[in-house]
Amino acid sequence: MTDTMEALVVLEPSVLEIHQVPIPVPGPNEVLARVRSVSICGTDAHLIHGDYPGFWPPAFPFTPGHEWAGEIVALGEGAEKYGWNVGDRVAGTSHNACGACQKCVEGRYNLCENYGKDGLHKQYGHSYQGVDATYAVHNVKCIFRLPDSVSFDEGAVVDPASIALHVARRGNIQPGDTVVVTGAGAVGLLAGDSALVCGAARVIVAGRGYRLDKAAQMGFETVDTTAGDPVAAVRAMTGGLGADVVLECAGVPETLQWAMAMLRRGGRCAMVGIPTAAVPLTIQPLVLDELELVGSRASAGEMRRVMPFVANHKVRVGELITHHFALSDYQAALDTFNDRASGAIKIIVHP
Repeated sequence: MTDTMEALVVLEPSVLEIHQVPIPVPGPNEVLARVRSVSICGTDAHLIHGDYPGFWPPAFPFTPGHEWAGEIVALGEGAEKYGWNVGDRVAGTSHNACGACQKCVEGRYNLCENYGKDGLHKQYGHSYQGVDATYAVHNVKCIFRLPDSVSFDEGAVVDPASIALHVARRGNIQPGDTVVVTGAGAVGLLAGDSALVCGAARVIVAGRGYRLDKAAQMGFETVDTTAGDPVAAVRAMTGGLGADVVLECAGVPETLQWAMAMLRRGGRCAMVGIPTAAVPLTIQPLVLDELELVGSRASAGEMRRVMPFVANHKVRVGELITHHFALSDYQAALDTFNDRASGAIKIIVHP
């Protein structure tokens, strides 16, 4: 192994270069992994564009990337005590939480109360250097064993699959429920599979374009949001009652308004999409129909829980992979990701 590696470096918003940088050294309870596959996330595109100034990332230059898979090539001190060995195949996730605050102790480490505090919390590819590189260091808290039957490309989509399972669990889906997913992107489609895993009897995906076509190919009922009032469509499909649960995965004001209006009385909307604008909501039904609206951030333990469903293809990550690029072609990969006409759902980059 040489002392340097290739890494994607964002010098300033929307300015990307591939640099030779030192290979990082794993510290206590960390591993060094050879990154084999990285998936581009919508957050990556926003971060690279500079949409979260001073937060994600705290400063430029910065290496993004947080959805990945690879194999361990070196162990930091103590990592072997957790059962890890050189050669182990792993998938990674981003939240390296403190482990000691009240939320972490309760298992809700995605809400770590020491988020962003130096020495206590890291979020790889967000507040701390990411994995768009030949090698990456991760804490043992943030790696999960990849079954032999799951490829590295599929492994790079386990993190968004865990996010989809988390929003389904936040929806408190009960066996037999009718679930609507608003937004037919990668997380929305994976949320549809996750809803079925959690016991939904019906899953209806509301979206548009080629992504809605993909939802139909995957066997979901669909509502084309460009073909009329999607709320009326969902009502008509549910005998006028509405959905027991809506999983809001689009993150635009209009889709949240639709989601709340699609709910059956006593229904629950779990929201993982993050709007960048204010959202006016009609509150009377929230009270009179005892509706619930809950947020869903990242995942909290679902990496392990979703892995068997990825392995047995009940959560169909492989079907969402549409493009592959070398790390040296990252700009082209990003342009393809941002182009709605490209047909892209999940793009895999190979360092």
